[in-house]
Amino acid sequence: MAKKENISTQQFVDIEDIRDGVIILKNGSLRRVLMVAGINFELKSEDEQNITISTYQNFLNTLNFSVQFVIHSRKLNIDAYLEKLSERKNQENNELLKNQISEYVEFIRSFVEQNAVMAKTFFTVVPYDPIIIPTGGKKFIEMFKFGKKITAMQTEQTLEQKIQQLDHLTDQVINGLTQIGLRVVPLDNEELIELFYNLYNPSVTEKKDLKIAHT
Repeated sequence: MAKKENISTQQFVDIEDIRDGVIILKNGSLRRVLMVAGINFELKSEDEQNITISTYQNFLNTLNFSVQFVIHSRKLNIDAYLEKLSERKNQENNELLKNQISEYVEFIRSFVEQNAVMAKTFFTVVPYDPIIIPTGGKKFIEMFKFGKKITAMQTEQTLEQKIQQLDHLTDQVINGLTQIGLRVVPLDNEELIELFYNLYNPSVTEKKDLKIAHT
């Protein structure tokens, strides 16, 4: 029998690293993920709806690069909420209120067990795919003459340049979405890790809810 090779799950993930809120893919491309707060479009007047649609169209027309809009539906994690209610019950001196809180907690727990409560989160993914220009001949040979130390410095400088380009595209997207009246927050390293943990483990309850901080 042929010997089975150990296959790591990482081989199926395109992410090479996450640094300073930037997703670095194995092919050298970069991604930044923006969390966007939704608006209740139906509650707006007809004029407000038309303005929103027109502003959104103008925003899309100004882009000379592709962006990805993602709606992530997931099972709502209410464990922290139930824990706060239990703490509130323990601090309550009124027995009647204690019983009411206990009944409410049991009602919520039973309801969620029988009916999956879903939460929707909206994301915009801003990409930067660098143009790779192959170098050959003398320049290619000279790279080996300088050794690994110089090569590492060149790679780092190239990454910094790519991040600068990505930041420029990100600012353009944030400004466009803000003009529509949306609140936008770039995800940091920890939030990106939690997001991908949730995406790659859809059958488990999320570790933590991602939230947009109120300003």
